Amino acid sequence: MHAQLRAARRLTAPLALLLPALLAACSADPPAEPPASEEPAPASIDTARDRLVALAAAARDRHLTATYTLSGADGGDRTIAVTTANDGTWRVDVPGGAGGGTIDVSVAATADGLFQCALPSAGHPEGAGCVRIGDPGDRVPAPVDPRVQHPFTDWPKVLTDRQAPLAVSTAKAPAGVSGTCFSVDTTSASLDAPLDVGIYCYEPDGTLTLLRSALGTLRLAGPPAPGPATVALAGPVVPSGPWETGAPPAAGPTTTP
Repeated sequence: MHAQLRAARRLTAPLALLLPALLAACSADPPAEPPASEEPAPASIDTARDRLVALAAAARDRHLTATYTLSGADGGDRTIAVTTANDGTWRVDVPGGAGGGTIDVSVAATADGLFQCALPSAGHPEGAGCVRIGDPGDRVPAPVDPRVQHPFTDWPKVLTDRQAPLAVSTAKAPAGVSGTCFSVDTTSASLDAPLDVGIYCYEPDGTLTLLRSALGTLRLAGPPAPGPATVALAGPVVPSGPWETGAPPAAGPTTTP
């Protein structure tokens, strides 16, 4: 009897040692499978429109004094002087901007209003004189609008407006032009487009380096200087009418011998 008990104990001892291991193996969770490969989360899309909005916003805050070369379809070059002041006033001088290209003009917006000034030139041999053509914030009336001021005054606001009917894509910078360039087109069939379509190039600080549009090619001629505190008119305000862009000044009366 004792021998049988000892034999039973010898058989059950290995089972007692094995049983906990079996139970642990059964109760343990199966090894976790490696997670299925997931597509990486898409990076934020830096669209051309987003980048242009940011640069145009910088342009609206940019205060500078700069010169630009305007090359027209006729192949002639003109030097445009641009001043945007710290107080929001601005002035753009345009050689041949009125009188069918015979009168040099300056268009300026000050706290007192919107002005067109005739500068001494072939079509205006007398001294500079300015006429008031609107209130501060008004658009230059079409008959006297040289249009060269728009890239610095109101078009940057259009470029920052995400509701504006524009299609924007990146463009290759022309040779010698710095900054980032964009092709801007309109998606509206309206004839009254909010700006000229074309190629716009900006430095990171908002400096316009090139515009190629119906105006011609407007190219930054050299490093700009900081803008002044405010702008001054080119001359005194005179009791005269504005000088229109489209036609040369009327000839004076003639006498018959």
